[in-house]
Amino acid sequence: MAIYRILQNSPLGPEEIARLSTAYEQALRTIGVKDRNDPLTELIAKKIIEIGQTGLKDPSQICSRAVEALELPKE
Repeated sequence: MAIYRILQNSPLGPEEIARLSTAYEQALRTIGVKDRNDPLTELIAKKIIEIGQTGLKDPSQICSRAVEALELPKE
């Protein structure tokens, strides 16, 4: 999956990676992406990481902000 590939060489710690992964999975469920090879998954992953780097810690808030920022329709 896109986020795991991106975070593979990241200097982030396990706790941060887990938090971003949770937000990513939640975002995919929120917008209804089932195909993990969909190009949209990479766009979502990058936005999740970008928002996570602002200091926001709650995966649900990271997810919500990413979906809003990308203006994605919710399922």
